[in-house]
Amino acid sequence: MRAKLMGLFLLGLVRLLTGSQARWYGCPPKAEQRIYFANHQSHADLILIWAALPQVLRTVTRPIAARDYWTRTPFRQWITSKVFNAIYVARERTADQDPLDPLVEALESGDSIILFPEGTRGHAEEPQSFKAGLYNLALRFPQVVLVPAWIANVQRVMPKGEVVPVPVLCSVTFGAPLKLEEGEERRAFLDRARNAVMALRDV
Repeated sequence: MRAKLMGLFLLGLVRLLTGSQARWYGCPPKAEQRIYFANHQSHADLILIWAALPQVLRTVTRPIAARDYWTRTPFRQWITSKVFNAIYVARERTADQDPLDPLVEALESGDSIILFPEGTRGHAEEPQSFKAGLYNLALRFPQVVLVPAWIANVQRVMPKGEVVPVPVLCSVTFGAPLKLEEGEERRAFLDRARNAVMALRDV
């Protein structure tokens, strides 16, 4: 019950501070298994894209959260695990676990996921090069729909080093789905996926 109330509170707060405009440019909000992949400039990206989804999709869509940051305090861990139902991932591969393992488990169970293929936050106008995770998941789960998204202005809501959010109009634009073409090489696919995200900036 507390998690549900907190979810409603955060949803209202995000919409108050940002407007949380969802723009479905290339596909409708549809209850099918998807990987939403977006640019990454702020820890608030996770919250904004979650808030942009309709409620029926939020319940089946799990954002990816960096374990080292989002479990640093009991409150952060509670928010991400109980409210967002996030998937914790390690930023680096270890000897006993591939960072993709939790994502694979979520997709095998039928969940949709929100992925930031840059891996870490960027601070330039354009996203950093996409890492291999999106390609590996697309290769392993060809039936899952890949939907690019562009998150606009969220870095101005929560600038690096700040703890108090600033009201700024933000939006999330969802584009036309992509698919991994037969025989397509990893870098070619990742560059195409990155370009699909950047193309949504001016839509």
